Amino acid sequence: MNIILTGFMGTGKSSVGKILARECGLEFLDLDDIIETASGASIKEIFNSGGETEFRRLEAEAIEKVVSGAYGANCVLATGGGAVLRKSNRDALRRWGTVVLLTASVDEMLDRVGKAEARPLLSGAKRRDTIERLMAERDSAYGDCDLSVDTTGLTMAEVVARIKGFLKERGLN
Repeated sequence: MNIILTGFMGTGKSSVGKILARECGLEFLDLDDIIETASGASIKEIFNSGGETEFRRLEAEAIEKVVSGAYGANCVLATGGGAVLRKSNRDALRRWGTVVLLTASVDEMLDRVGKAEARPLLSGAKRRDTIERLMAERDSAYGDCDLSVDTTGLTMAEVVARIKGFLKERGLN
């Protein structure tokens, strides 16, 4: 069983993913960590040197490696917020496992990402406007999922319980 967590930054993908993986006896993978290891550069450095286009290219390569089994099977994968923008990425992830979208209110995301120094797409003063614009641009891509969980006001344990409940209903646990 493979579970893919998608959604905007600050929705809890990595935090929830680690707990979900542990509770389900699965391996946890963070796509950003895979990209950084493969490229030898931080996400911020990749954005600074090659821009978003280069980052998205590396992201697509990392997704192909993951779904080909290079990191094993039976995993929880936390993707970056824009990983599902490319249809080819969405298609590969949907073939590989169950796609779970994590959402949150803009206020909640702003609280969670803090100053966002390590978040290249949120640099600048108008972070709320940036989040709202990017969320609108990504809406249809984010909608291509098996389950959507609004994490606003929920504990990580509550989010994990909702995902596990869905998996159980589908006979996937």
